[in-house]
Amino acid sequence: MTTPSQGISPLRQRMMDDMRMRRLAPATQANYLRVVREFTVFLGRSPDTATVEDLRRYQLHLVDRGVSPISLNAAITGLKFFFATTLGQGELMAKMRPIYLPRTLPVILSRDEVGRLIAAASNLKHQTALAVAYGTGLRASEVVALKVGDIDSQRMTLRVEQGKGQKDRYAMLSPVLLERLRVWWRVARAQGKMLDGGWLFPGLNPIESLSTRQLNRVVHAAAEAAGIDKRVSMHTLRHSFATHLLEQKVDIRVIQVMLGHKKLETTALYAQVATDILREVVSPLDGLDPA
Repeated sequence: MTTPSQGISPLRQRMMDDMRMRRLAPATQANYLRVVREFTVFLGRSPDTATVEDLRRYQLHLVDRGVSPISLNAAITGLKFFFATTLGQGELMAKMRPIYLPRTLPVILSRDEVGRLIAAASNLKHQTALAVAYGTGLRASEVVALKVGDIDSQRMTLRVEQGKGQKDRYAMLSPVLLERLRVWWRVARAQGKMLDGGWLFPGLNPIESLSTRQLNRVVHAAAEAAGIDKRVSMHTLRHSFATHLLEQKVDIRVIQVMLGHKKLETTALYAQVATDILREVVSPLDGLDPA
């Protein structure tokens, strides 16, 4: 049995226990706790005394403050967990409504831009990390979580442990990427930066991995150095990976598995940005007899 930590209220401890029971990701737990804390400040009393009207007023408060739809929906999700799961009073959320998020098309880099981006990274470790992100379609969090033992050169795969949704899967490992990884491994080992069985991309302290925040700074700096004026992030490399595979006629269901998508419609979004496919389509205008 877990005893409440000193300085933590029984209510907060119960919510923490509820999240731990459901094995929510650490970042999700931190976000949910932050959401409830901010609501408590607004309410001015214990959150377990809130009414339906209090929650409705809080959503109006967030809207009036100009909180983005994404942040507002995140607040509703965190509060829903607290009231429905921890308090068992989900009916209190009756007046809170999530905001519709219009779907926007992702930014896609051309193959030339990807090559320039990787080459513009400041050192071999960063170049290799960006190459892994583009060559496998892994998320930034999955790239930094890789360990040397996750590389399987016999089966030409990378093992992704506990990716998004806490699911294991395998990513493709191309011969070119494998050679890049071998070069990085040899250099890092010679410099004493990589421990036996340790992180594939260690931080300044080899015991710790490179962080996603550091990796995002790397990709922003590389985009600027490469003269790419598009809005680039680590996820842009994932989007570009999927789009370029689709343009190479790889089956969309195969791409779905490689990306670790639960729903096919999520993967189908890339059909809207695969410009090589669009260029192959013959317009019906071209079939008309000339006037």
